[in-house]
Amino acid sequence: MENLDLVVLRALKDWRLAGKRGLLATVVRTWGSSPRPIGSTMALCEDGSVVGSVSGGCIEDDLIYRFTKAYAGAPQNEDMPHGAPRFLKYGIKADEAHRFGLPCGGTLELLLEFDPDAQALATLIASLEQGKLMQRSVNLADGVVTLREAAQPEALAVSDTELVNTFGPEYRMLLIGTGQLAEYLATMALFNGFAVTVCDPREEYRGSWSVPGVKVVSDMPDDVVLAFKADRRSCIIALTHDPKLDDLALLEALETEAFYIGAIGSRSNNEARHQRMIEHLGQTRETLQRLRGPIGIFIGSKTPPEIAVSIMAEVLAVKNGVTLPRDMEVAYAKNNAGVASSGADVMCSI
Repeated sequence: MENLDLVVLRALKDWRLAGKRGLLATVVRTWGSSPRPIGSTMALCEDGSVVGSVSGGCIEDDLIYRFTKAYAGAPQNEDMPHGAPRFLKYGIKADEAHRFGLPCGGTLELLLEFDPDAQALATLIASLEQGKLMQRSVNLADGVVTLREAAQPEALAVSDTELVNTFGPEYRMLLIGTGQLAEYLATMALFNGFAVTVCDPREEYRGSWSVPGVKVVSDMPDDVVLAFKADRRSCIIALTHDPKLDDLALLEALETEAFYIGAIGSRSNNEARHQRMIEHLGQTRETLQRLRGPIGIFIGSKTPPEIAVSIMAEVLAVKNGVTLPRDMEVAYAKNNAGVASSGADVMCSI
């Protein structure tokens, strides 16, 4: 599954190029709890079609009713406004919060842009497809959009005169190894919006890969890491248990800005990996601090799909800037419980 922002923007662009009216709704402010974070987007077509979301569904239904009269049977376009963007709040009163599925006391404010320019949307989409980080500024007086390449991600900002939102390229995941665990992890990464590449020079493993939508390459992993050009929206995970494949790739990964770098294995395997990289690859305890292992969070998982859930949960926590409690770390939890570690507990190491 593609990055949700791109899915929304592409749908809106296609509607506009087809001559249909539409709006782009962006969550710009929340008070209390809210079902979707600031910056979330949704596109609405004049025929009632919706892509993306700004709530759990009730607000989308209300927007469809307000701006297409889809449920009332009125002529299309009757209530779809033109002109400058406008703000719209939901959940100010307790009964509204209940009606729209907002938590008690929650308030959500949207900015609605009417009939966004198709060419501006196409330009933004093309830049994102090229891996660029883009800043989109909307003049609130007339809806005119300005695009520029951004140096780093920034939180959405809204003032009396403009909305500024940063759209980034897709998050990417590089997996080293094409075993069963990689298939489960790649599947989860795809539906979380990651573009996934999997690398394995071993034909006997690579030939049985069955997950569509994943780029599969056969070069040596360290060369693939170099070509991958990982940035702050990338993660690299080694899953082969083979030092000949994992170690040099992880060494190259540590030279990148990848937000998550890790390798599968038990506590003893992880310690052995660190020792190898210190003794033979010029690393130190300090340079290896970014290398995660044993990877995942401690949920008592013992099967490949459960381990994939554990790893994906940790990747998403790091991506979202969440600091997990120490007792969720695999090594800490197992050490604290007095669980012995050996090479044999690889599949039980999460």
